Amino acid sequence: MSPLPWFPGKRALAAAALASAVVVTTAQPAAAAPRIVIDTDFPDPDVLAVDGTYYAYATNSGDDNVQVASAGAVDGTWERQGDALPQLGDWARSGLTWAPDVSERPDGSYLLYYTARDTASDRQCIGTAVSDSPAGPFAPVGDGPLVCPAEAGGAIDAASFTDTDGSTYLLYKNDGNAVGADTWLYLQRVSADGLTLEGDPVRLLKQDRPEEGGLIEAPTLVARGGSYVLLYSAGFYGDGSYFTGYATAPALTGPYTKSDTPLLTTEETGIPGPGGQDVVGDGTDDWLVFHGVLSEEPLVRGMYVAPLHWAGDVPSVG
Repeated sequence: MSPLPWFPGKRALAAAALASAVVVTTAQPAAAAPRIVIDTDFPDPDVLAVDGTYYAYATNSGDDNVQVASAGAVDGTWERQGDALPQLGDWARSGLTWAPDVSERPDGSYLLYYTARDTASDRQCIGTAVSDSPAGPFAPVGDGPLVCPAEAGGAIDAASFTDTDGSTYLLYKNDGNAVGADTWLYLQRVSADGLTLEGDPVRLLKQDRPEEGGLIEAPTLVARGGSYVLLYSAGFYGDGSYFTGYATAPALTGPYTKSDTPLLTTEETGIPGPGGQDVVGDGTDDWLVFHGVLSEEPLVRGMYVAPLHWAGDVPSVG
């Protein structure tokens, strides 16, 4: 893969996989630079705040389909809680459960979107599960995946979004790079309980720059500064070419315009491959949560946090 133009190419990381314990840190004032809070494999983090407790969910690792950890503060001590999704839907096979997203539903229960391998199409597809607790266990819902465009490579990287009028949406990426096709970030309206698709999906953004390495993925949507801000990751997730970019739009469905410069790169942060991001907060005291590569062989990606600031609709970290 070609290196990004704004930093040297792939870094050979000498670090081996770190010990299985979560980093033990005490809550402290926000640092200017991103810092690691989980130093073991915890990729594609998604964070939800519930009654003063933060829950982080991550791509499968070891025997856990959906990793979950909790903390009293975003930058505080994180402790693992086990497998949030011990049983996949009957349509899926284990081992490829990626990029979970958890949100609270109007009735106080919790909805999990997860990506897994659909046995019928042999593509990654998005399924649903529900729980009365943010820590799980979540129980799969439905006889099949919610989103599964097999002809477009499948679907991955689900993300929930609630607009200012209370309407709810699902964002995802068609896994086009798996079949030599474009990778689009889609927006799809869903029912209030998150289990039913409504209307047609809308294409928001696709890969169109050389440094993106043929794909964009991991959508995160927020409303800030009178605009919609769509964060995304691009490049190869397993090395220093991975980075976090963003685009802005005056309306929910676009058009979205990519920033001239990315939000996070290996060169600027010193963290190899910063991506798979999530935004925690309401625009007042936001945090950016993301993973970085700790080791390439074996691939280990830890969880980092950093204060996220806004100048209108323009984000900055640190």
